[in-house]
Amino acid sequence: MPDHPVVASLLRSIDEAYDRRSWHGTNLRGSLRGLDARRASWRPARGRHNVWEIVLHAAYWKYVVRRRLTREKRGSFSLPGSNWFSSPARPTEAAWKEARALLATEHRRLRPVIAGLASPRLGPGSHQGSERLARGIAAHDLYHAGQIQLLKRLMPARRRA
Repeated sequence: MPDHPVVASLLRSIDEAYDRRSWHGTNLRGSLRGLDARRASWRPARGRHNVWEIVLHAAYWKYVVRRRLTREKRGSFSLPGSNWFSSPARPTEAAWKEARALLATEHRRLRPVIAGLASPRLGPGSHQGSERLARGIAAHDLYHAGQIQLLKRLMPARRRA
């Protein structure tokens, strides 16, 4: 565990929002439980995002936060484009597994970057910089976890997890 209490808190926050048990209920990874490729690609209406696209979007923003914290150059995300990515026209279980693996990989790549933070910008009153990015990605994960839970409830009964 990192020595800096703010860094330890940030790690707990991003982990609880992504894949660790917490008081608030379902986290992002948990919201994907039981979804197969067909259900993940279900769209509530034309022009609306599906779960698959939300997963790729969340992976992308974990990458963006890591890139901003490390000052890595743009353009190194594993998919071409940015922000929103389309789900495949013909979803397969293998491709769905890859999408979830990309999300998990980006989370694993972000953790050590946050664990290595040590800066005067961290701590009470910090409204910019590293702490804001880390707290923001946790909030982003939780927002989309709730969105996915709602999409699952909207799915026709034969498609529900």
